Amino acid sequence: MSDIVIKVENLSKQYRLGNVGLGTLSHDVNRWYQTTIRRREDPYLKIGEANDRSVKGVSEYVWALRDINFEVKQGEVLGIIGRNGAGKSTLLKILSRTTSPTTGQIKIKGRVASLLEVGTGFHPELTGRENIFLNGAILGMTKQEIKSKFDEIVDFAGVERYIDTPVKRYSSGMLVRLAFAVAAHLEPEILIVDEVLAVGDAEFQKKALGKMKEVSGKEGRTVLFVSHNMAAVTNLCDSGMLLKNGKITIISDIENTIRQYQLANQENSIDLTNYNNRKGSGDCRVSRIDILTENNVQSSVQKLGEKISFELTIKNFTENILKGIRIIIGVYNLNDEGYLRFDTNTTNTLINISSENTKVVCKLNEHLNIKPDLYSMNIAIFKDDQMLDYVQGASKFSIENYDYYGTGKTIQDPELSKVFYKHTWENL
Repeated sequence: MSDIVIKVENLSKQYRLGNVGLGTLSHDVNRWYQTTIRRREDPYLKIGEANDRSVKGVSEYVWALRDINFEVKQGEVLGIIGRNGAGKSTLLKILSRTTSPTTGQIKIKGRVASLLEVGTGFHPELTGRENIFLNGAILGMTKQEIKSKFDEIVDFAGVERYIDTPVKRYSSGMLVRLAFAVAAHLEPEILIVDEVLAVGDAEFQKKALGKMKEVSGKEGRTVLFVSHNMAAVTNLCDSGMLLKNGKITIISDIENTIRQYQLANQENSIDLTNYNNRKGSGDCRVSRIDILTENNVQSSVQKLGEKISFELTIKNFTENILKGIRIIIGVYNLNDEGYLRFDTNTTNTLINISSENTKVVCKLNEHLNIKPDLYSMNIAIFKDDQMLDYVQGASKFSIENYDYYGTGKTIQDPELSKVFYKHTWENL
């Protein structure tokens, strides 16, 4: 018997832009006339543009998904990644039967439980207890089966005190806790989880990821997971699918998929003027990052053994010169493990930020000797104990394998070491 539990063939989804209902009746009649009466191909399948939000289109039709083909095996944990608008949520909605495809077909073997947004499948007027039984019934479980899992669900969600309260009074965090607990414990063969887990606190996210690992590893159930948290995706998933503008770019092992995603989003110079993933008072902000080679060439791809520099442009939003500023740059791998840290305090360097844009350079005096991989940077700026700016994921760069030892050979098996040191051998 085949172990394929999800098979998607030539799947496409088309949406019409503009005011819903404006002119749709004539379009629907024309579509019905052409396909049903005249037995011709749907004329609207020949039009439409890729769903690229950064480009102004000329068609009122867009393809959220186009010609999607893939298979998922039983027990596989598939991470689906891509930028906002790539088609990830649309794909999960189709797989969850929330919406239907425009063309193509999907074949699913087994019960599907999905968690696509906070409170998916919950009736706001019903209590937590009633919603557990409602969801179980939707999944085809008997009342006795749901009862046998009830205490485990409530304990996992941590909402025992509110279990007989209508869920419309739950906070978003409580709601997602209960919704995930129901989806994970009522024994679906396929569990589909969108970015919704980000609503929960760090402790619950860790707990939920552990549960998904358990249901896929020990219980052999299939998980489809969408997240922008690359550390969580790497930790949980075996394989990955990268979507871009509604099309599949790559399906591979999760590390290679994430690497391709990161490479596609690298830029030699990063403009952070309108970057929102940051904290701090805002008295000054990092507005630009340039990653420079030893020859002052901008590049987000560096060679192993290179001496590089990080050039920061910092904008002062006060009327005074900010004196005695502390700057920290942290370099992390895809699992958010810290690899490098550069701190002006460790070199007893005092930075002054003028009223104009100020450039600050952190220059590596030693060769770059950490393993070839993709890395991201966090940048923090302090005045005494006050945080002025903290930018997480400010920039990304990669390190390529290279002739680090000057022998004419690249590093063999670079994954076996995190750090490389130049050294010599002697036969005594």
